[in-house]
Amino acid sequence: MHTRRIGDVEVSAIGLGAMPMSIEGRPDEARSLATIHAALDAGATLIDTADAYHRDADEVGHNETLIAKALASHDLGKDVLVATKGGHLRPGDGSWTLDGSPRHLKEACEDSLRRLGVEAIGLYQFHRPDPRVPYAESVGAVRDLLDEGKIRMAGISNANPDQIKQANDILGGRLVSVQNQFSPAFRSSEPELRLCDELGIAFLPWSPLGGISRARELGSAYAPFARVAEAHGVSPQRVCLAWMLAKSPVVVPIPGASRPETILDSLAATGLVLGAEEIAELDAV
Repeated sequence: MHTRRIGDVEVSAIGLGAMPMSIEGRPDEARSLATIHAALDAGATLIDTADAYHRDADEVGHNETLIAKALASHDLGKDVLVATKGGHLRPGDGSWTLDGSPRHLKEACEDSLRRLGVEAIGLYQFHRPDPRVPYAESVGAVRDLLDEGKIRMAGISNANPDQIKQANDILGGRLVSVQNQFSPAFRSSEPELRLCDELGIAFLPWSPLGGISRARELGSAYAPFARVAEAHGVSPQRVCLAWMLAKSPVVVPIPGASRPETILDSLAATGLVLGAEEIAELDAV
């Protein structure tokens, strides 16, 4: 397994996005545990989650609890960096709401610590800016958690370039990751990717294959990915992730999965080397 760095931690170059195992349409727990264990067996050492990854109102943190159970029941679980997030909420009606208040973020972190069963969270990320709360106050809460030792590393998600710079300043240069949406269908985070590359901050594309409902259609929607995939005898999804890895050494995609076979295909992208002409063709999509 090829590796990259988030802060001072070496992780697999591709992580496991665990959200599909807890929201609407989720599989049964046995398949979810099998998916996480398959990822560990294949060398994955990064798992992305959030307290808001749940379906019903009374099961906040479902995904964190699931991950904690999976890691505790596998010999390699201790070697995994778990990245979780706070600041999003799900009332249980399918909607997503926001609470970026310092009080909520600090309470959410305590709850995540309890569910994950750790003394300090490996990577804690402010999930999404809350327009009702000054951004500096939200990130300031994450800084406090870092200073208090409740979290080992700090990141942000769904941020623009100005917010990345502001967060890094507030954190005293200790911002280690930015998690933004990025895929062939969603290229507007290119400026954030370039900024992270300049600053040496890990860039974690979420929904890198286009999301749960569209991942299977990647090849049919974007012909160049299908052509390159056919030439290498692999899936368009694997090509997509290899293309992202080729963009910058700070890129660490976190494709979602709820089946062992899908995460294994994704992780195999770390060994796929694309030629310069292929990369240029895919960049032009």
